[in-house]
Amino acid sequence: MRENTTSEVIEAVLGKAIKAERKRQGLTQEQLGERMGVQKAQVSKIENGKQPSFSSINRAFKALGAKTASIDLGDLGRVDLW
Repeated sequence: MRENTTSEVIEAVLGKAIKAERKRQGLTQEQLGERMGVQKAQVSKIENGKQPSFSSINRAFKALGAKTASIDLGDLGRVDLW
């Protein structure tokens, strides 16, 4: 069993945050994809931490209406995305 790299952990945490906000807003993956200009499959990959690009993460948060974004990574510290 291989250990997760730091970037994989960060991708997973960001994906979970995007998924939680999407659900909080009552959106489907397809609806979020339409806002982002991508297919539902791309939203699924982002939410599941499947090597999303920073651009994709950025577009997802902006499509969800986030004016600024930062995430608390626990012991790794807080990261401002924009």
